[in-house]
Order: sequence, then structure tokens, then C-alpha cells
Amino acid sequence: MARMIPSAERIAKARELIQKARELDVPSEGGRYNIAYIAEVKTLLRQARDLIKFISYTPTASAEMKQEVAQIFEECAQTDQELLRGKKD
Repeated sequence: MARMIPSAERIAKARELIQKARELDVPSEGGRYNIAYIAEVKTLLRQARDLIKFISYTPTASAEMKQEVAQIFEECAQTDQELLRGKKD
């Protein structure tokens, strides 16, 4: 059985994954339209979302923690826009 990861640790890990996606080098061949680059960015952002998606449904989650989860979801969407579509809001 997999070990239970505390919510605070999940949030920290999700932020690390988002940062890792931002730090990926855009390949010189194909730029941000390179399939391998797109797949890596999407995978990292999906992993970040998967880590935190059920935190808001737990009875032990505080209002601050739920707000932080919402911010991470927004950060994922913003990172996706910036890295793959070239848009900055």
C-alpha cells in the first residue's frame, strides 16, 4: 500500500513540479512546438494537479489550504498558457 503524503507536503511537491516545468529548456529544434517538450510540460503540470486535486475534499483541509490549492490550479493553467501558447496574463 502506498504511504499517505500529508497535504502540506503535496502542496510543496506540486509547486516544485510547476517550477520544474518552468525551468525546462525550450528545444532549439521546433521551439515550444516540439512534441517532446510539450509532452514533458503537460506531464509535469498533470502530476502537480494530480497531487492536490483531492485536498479540498478532505475534512481536515483548512480554508487557507483550500485557497492555496486553488492558487496552484491557477498557477498550472497560467504556466500552461505561458510555456505552450506564449501568452502572459
